[in-house]
Amino acid sequence: MISPDQWRATGKTFEWQGQRVFYRVDGSGEPLLAIHGFPTASWDWAAIWPQLTARYRVIALDMIGFGFSAKPIGFPYSIFAQADLHEALLARERVTSYRLLAHDYGDTVAQELLARQSGARAKIVAACLLNGGLFPERHRPLLTQKLLASTLGPLIAKLSSYKTFARAMNRTWGTTRPADDELRAMWQLISHDDGMAVMPSLIGYIDERRRYRARWVGALINATAPLRFINGLADPISGAHMAARYRELVPHADVVELPGVGHYPQIEAPEAVAAAVLEQLARA
Repeated sequence: MISPDQWRATGKTFEWQGQRVFYRVDGSGEPLLAIHGFPTASWDWAAIWPQLTARYRVIALDMIGFGFSAKPIGFPYSIFAQADLHEALLARERVTSYRLLAHDYGDTVAQELLARQSGARAKIVAACLLNGGLFPERHRPLLTQKLLASTLGPLIAKLSSYKTFARAMNRTWGTTRPADDELRAMWQLISHDDGMAVMPSLIGYIDERRRYRARWVGALINATAPLRFINGLADPISGAHMAARYRELVPHADVVELPGVGHYPQIEAPEAVAAAVLEQLARA
């Protein structure tokens, strides 16, 4: 897997609402928008990027507050703002229809994009969602996430280190533990440009999921584009219990289960994830 620095070297930036945004566009063919999760960045797709770009023109950015994009203090971080940002990039790339791939926090951004489809300039043809809190009543955040979301958030952010991060991340993996270079790459993306300072603001998405549950769960239930949920069953945050809830609520549920895989299936089981994504998107 390439390093974050190598990933950045082949990307570009554009300005949105006065903020610098890092993005990549690779491959050719029909557009595929890939939306990363919390707390990392678009680098999360590196392990399956070659398979995706062999078939599609893949578009991915680091959301505001993440990775190599700007991390302004006091910015009104929200899922709605991140959806606006993705729509701005789609317009910049002159996309009128696209396929969608998302993970974790990115799932909620994808749900908001699905909720906007009736009036959207760019239409979603199909969507694949990886482990994430699609249904807030089944989401099980880590203790670290709960603390960041509390009044102690700024203090927890200041005290965070690679060691505490690695310990928390190890709890989210499946039967195969993450390699040290993978975790250090993730920490580089998080800590870049004093990124921990904005984590307490970014994690407000957990509360947003509860407040806007009807809108975002409704976007899945009423989606007209075909959906697939690819789930690492061993994920303590959004694993087997989230897949079960998906089957309960989403009509004609298409679920791909990955036993022994945790919260980052695209890194833990890249071949299986790439195959499941490409198979579903090709059918659309």
